[in-house]
Amino acid sequence: MSDVIRLLPDSVANQIAAGEVIQRPASVIKELVENAVDAGASSIKIILRDGGKNLIQVIDNGCGMSDTDARLAFERHATSKIKEAADLFDLHTMGFRGEALPSIAAVAQIELRTMRKEDSIGTKLMLSASRFESQEADACPVGTNLAVKNLFFNFPARRKFLKKDSVELSHIVHEFERLALVNPDKEFLLVHNDVTLHQLLPGTLKQRVVGLFGKALEKQLIPVGTETSLVKINGLVSLPENTRKRNPLQFFFVNGRNMRHPYFQKAVLHCYENLIPADHQPNFFLDFEVDPSTIDVNIHPTKSEIKFENEAPIWQILVAAIKEALGKFNAVPSIDFDSTDAIDIPVFNPVATPGFNDIPATDYNPFAISENNNIGNLQTKKDGAVKSPSALNFGPEKSHPHSGASHNEGSLSDWDKLYRDFQAATSYGDVIPDINDFSTPAKEQSALNIYADIQSKNMTETLPDMELTESSGLLRLRNRYIAVPAAKGLMIIDRYRAHLKVLYEKFIHLSANILGESQQILFPETITLTVAQNVILGSMLEDVRILGFDLSFLGDNVWAINAVPAVLAKLNAADTLMKMIECVADETVLPGADIKKRVALSMARAGAMGPTHAVTEDEAEALLGNFLSLPDPAYSPDGKPTFFILEISEINKRLQI
Repeated sequence: MSDVIRLLPDSVANQIAAGEVIQRPASVIKELVENAVDAGASSIKIILRDGGKNLIQVIDNGCGMSDTDARLAFERHATSKIKEAADLFDLHTMGFRGEALPSIAAVAQIELRTMRKEDSIGTKLMLSASRFESQEADACPVGTNLAVKNLFFNFPARRKFLKKDSVELSHIVHEFERLALVNPDKEFLLVHNDVTLHQLLPGTLKQRVVGLFGKALEKQLIPVGTETSLVKINGLVSLPENTRKRNPLQFFFVNGRNMRHPYFQKAVLHCYENLIPADHQPNFFLDFEVDPSTIDVNIHPTKSEIKFENEAPIWQILVAAIKEALGKFNAVPSIDFDSTDAIDIPVFNPVATPGFNDIPATDYNPFAISENNNIGNLQTKKDGAVKSPSALNFGPEKSHPHSGASHNEGSLSDWDKLYRDFQAATSYGDVIPDINDFSTPAKEQSALNIYADIQSKNMTETLPDMELTESSGLLRLRNRYIAVPAAKGLMIIDRYRAHLKVLYEKFIHLSANILGESQQILFPETITLTVAQNVILGSMLEDVRILGFDLSFLGDNVWAINAVPAVLAKLNAADTLMKMIECVADETVLPGADIKKRVALSMARAGAMGPTHAVTEDEAEALLGNFLSLPDPAYSPDGKPTFFILEISEINKRLQI
């Protein structure tokens, strides 16, 4: 057999690398902007066409490249950032692998214009799918102008799986936000289809945050700052009253690089414990400066996951810095030692009476001893008014051991006996009878009745959410499940998932056929979106209108909600719309599905009866009928089972029958 192992051509190797580095247009922008930052650019412009599918152009005023470097930059593992392996642990640049440009060139058409400050003329370079086409002298400004055209043109399958322009644009905007936040000292411009989405001037981190996410954040954020031998931390965190229930703005940076770090995120959330509701999260923008030799950024193709050598100490420093900031700005309630646990003593008024005259006159004497020993006996006045119950007496009279007077055993002076007998009293009589006392048939029947009643009440307390509907044979259990007899045994249905499936199928039917019923809002609600959210909503407008929403654009990413689908009329309109936007943007929800299905699922989730909803008999019967009439009720829209059959054979096995 001949040898079968061979070296792959560079073009194939570049295409394999492109699959890891270049996943969508946003990945191209990340790589090109980071190259511009490494080149020392102070102004970066990004121009897009059709969500970045047909054009991504990044223009910077950095150092530029010579004609030789411009040609060599598209060779695999060609880089100016490092020279040897040891440099990986002392990185001061964004890029270092030399994979970005060859990976981009492998899946697109490239046009590069670049010139250095010391040169009198620049160079123009053309490539297509890693194939060199031409290079010539060109009159261009100092810096680099790189245009990526027809992304994935030579990979029809990859291009087919790109999302709609609006969805891809939302990913680009998210990536742009991260890049602009980590470089607040640089000017940024983002243009899509000749429409300027962002134009940001150099400034502080807070000015950059306000420029990206709106002026409302200006008074919601407080500064955080500390410096130690291990780390220098600077940034902004939100006040507790300005935390968000959904879509929080949470960003970490380290040495000028974006990162994801769940461990440090938990540290931030730990600082807000007992200050915010459990379902809220704070906004934060935190920048770490550490010795480059103490972190490893070369553990993920996108360089977004970073390993810290001193994670535990930095956790403690981060917590201390945030708590200090919250305390300094009075975000944490202070303790008033002069009033805490103090007794409320009224101010003395020599004129006022003690206040006993306000009590209505009565002849009730709580220390009077009744002549009747029955519990709860009420004495009646001559005029028919009911007097308060007299003291309790349970047994024969006894003389008090410390007095010569005779007292009943149940008098109020004998507190132990009184309290013991009070605990024993129930609605069945003075004291629960002994269920073993069967001296007479009447006592036997009485004891058994009381015992059965007690057992019934104990069962109700054990399973308070179990309810049997006799008319239909439905068993509602724990307010989450519905059990009904089936041919092979007992069908156990997850009520929430069943309702989710019913609503999803209804909304899919509406979007495919007829308009949904709308419920007008008396006072229209307004909602302010980010640029990325505004792009997503623009792509959903036709679908949400069909389902029953009536939206009006007020300008500056502000929308008015005039009407909502009738089935969602009881829900918060703005909150529901935000959930829908997040569901459409989240590709982990129904991966590969179109926007209509994601919108339908988000609306179904908003309208489905949650576990806290107490289902009535009529609701349970209606839900069961609608659910079982579906063509495929076995799985929820997100692929989870909706029911299972507990077969008779399994029941017999468990009961050892």
